[in-house]
Amino acid sequence: MDIVVSVSHGALGPLLGKLNTLLVDECARLKGVHREIRSLRSELSNMHAALHKYTSLEDPHIQVKTWISELRELAYDIEDCIDNNGVKDFFGKSAKRLKTLGSRHNIAAEIEELKMRVISVRDQKNNYKLDDIFCSSSSNTNAFVDPRLAALFAEENHLVGIDSPRDELVNWLDADSRLIKHRKVLSIVGFGGLGKTTLANEVYRRVKIHFDCPAFTSVSQKPDMKKIFKDIIYHMPTKDAFLKDIDTWNEKKFIEKLRELLVDKRYLVIIDDVWSISAWKAISVVFPENGSSIIIVTTRISDVGRSCCLNGIDRNFEMEPLSEIHSRRLFCQRIFSTDEDGCPDILQEVSTDILKKCGGIPLAIISISGLLSNRPIIKEEWEKVKESIGFVLDKNQNLEGMKSILSLSYNDLPNYFKTCLIYLCIFPEDYIIETNMLLRRWIAEGFVSEDCGMNLEDVAESYFCELVNRSLVQPVDIRFDSKARACRVHDIMLELITSKATEENFITLLRGQTRKTNLHGYVRRLSIQDTDNDLSSLLVNKDLSHVRSLTCFGGNMNLLPQLARFEAIQVLEFESSMNLEQYDLENTDKLFQLKYLSLRGSDISHIPRQIAKLQNLLTLDISETFVEELPTELCLLKNYYIYSEIP
Repeated sequence: MDIVVSVSHGALGPLLGKLNTLLVDECARLKGVHREIRSLRSELSNMHAALHKYTSLEDPHIQVKTWISELRELAYDIEDCIDNNGVKDFFGKSAKRLKTLGSRHNIAAEIEELKMRVISVRDQKNNYKLDDIFCSSSSNTNAFVDPRLAALFAEENHLVGIDSPRDELVNWLDADSRLIKHRKVLSIVGFGGLGKTTLANEVYRRVKIHFDCPAFTSVSQKPDMKKIFKDIIYHMPTKDAFLKDIDTWNEKKFIEKLRELLVDKRYLVIIDDVWSISAWKAISVVFPENGSSIIIVTTRISDVGRSCCLNGIDRNFEMEPLSEIHSRRLFCQRIFSTDEDGCPDILQEVSTDILKKCGGIPLAIISISGLLSNRPIIKEEWEKVKESIGFVLDKNQNLEGMKSILSLSYNDLPNYFKTCLIYLCIFPEDYIIETNMLLRRWIAEGFVSEDCGMNLEDVAESYFCELVNRSLVQPVDIRFDSKARACRVHDIMLELITSKATEENFITLLRGQTRKTNLHGYVRRLSIQDTDNDLSSLLVNKDLSHVRSLTCFGGNMNLLPQLARFEAIQVLEFESSMNLEQYDLENTDKLFQLKYLSLRGSDISHIPRQIAKLQNLLTLDISETFVEELPTELCLLKNYYIYSEIP
């Protein structure tokens, strides 16, 4: 069975993998256990397929969301049962005791109980008639108004920061254009909301007068080729006879007629929002290689942009965010109706923080300024907006357009990429995420499976490269081999994936003294981001036995609950944490599922010998610590994927 991580963020995918593994383990061969595990796997596989279907909806019905939540939590509980009864005993070399009649009965009874819960969740799907809801939602034609439409009709004097790139591209298009015998292709690549359509349209406005056949068409994620070709034709000067019976044409007829129309014409066409190389290839065949003709393509995906520019005369243009000066000018223009810095002194600091979150993305600046323009010009009100941008992104209609644009990129991802992307909200704002460290964490969490002969590391790296390719993460420090040493997540994208992760109970965040999220229900992944709160009091009544990963960025370890409470932990990171020497790491050997342990940047000076008992450990990171030598007992570990750097 191919194991993929479902859109419910890593719950069912790893579980199906463990069930497959368990079926060949000694404990599963016991009478009565093997049959129940196979039945359990069959039921969950069917629901995994249903889950994949339901979560393809951009805005699932509330009953669908409720069912997905029930299934996700059940999957986690089953995985806990497997780990507690199977993996622990297997690696503790005490599987023989499973052969006793009492223990065999207990395990079979526990699995039978879980199977009944699975059947109950399955029956809920039928009772709720979720398939009918899915069909109804899929056929719903009500759609949001695409905010990119405004880019086509924006007044030139309302645009900010567009002059320089526009003039650069106009000059490039004009250079020797009438002497070149092949068409030119310009691809404009960038993050959603960065202004690609606006830039393309401004270039189009400046040069279209010089062309016989100017046209604009938008492709989108699910291109309708006949509609696209019809749009192009209707933009161009034609005679009525040419359009006769156009509604009856098939794709082949459209291609023939368009090539006939353009064969001796100088044309200029914008193909906006291309999502795949295959879509570009299907559209580009209609355009003959006429000299002096130009195609402008906009896309969020780097590979698509490069695929459009295969000739030496073509150009792949990567858009940059607005500068701080242009960002503030656009912000003030939208709120205070002035190109100057009309922001009151009392709001200067908070406005700077808000603009930093917008990160130079025009759509984000316009959306947030539209929200603020309806609020009192009071520092406390603006502070509330700054602190709750993630929340209002979900709840405020003024930001619906921005959320829709960003969500397009998220929704276009395969399920396993979605899990890897939202996992990044574990890290704080502006955090530089080291690539190798991230890949090892994905592997430890079970988000990556071997594929087509590729090992886990290669598959994980391919996931990372695809997220960069889709402009969802920003590469940092590109090496000589064109690979990124690290990456970061744009603040606005971070807010979006954080809201999704919180809604799905994927991650619990504790941020600073005031910001905390999702302290309801079981804690599955806990990220503590530089907080000086008494964590023991915050978490005193929480059941931490289901926590799969614990990540601490700074802070005082004396305030953290004892490790013994995190018995299901798989990923443990204490980056730059203080007083780690005094924290009880001696019980680390009790964390039998631990695969990833990072003490990077902490004040620790020695590694407990008990770590040698962690037979599942894949990664040990002690870089930038005071550790000068490793315990000799580490040689006993069977897995040799141990990563350590001693200064």
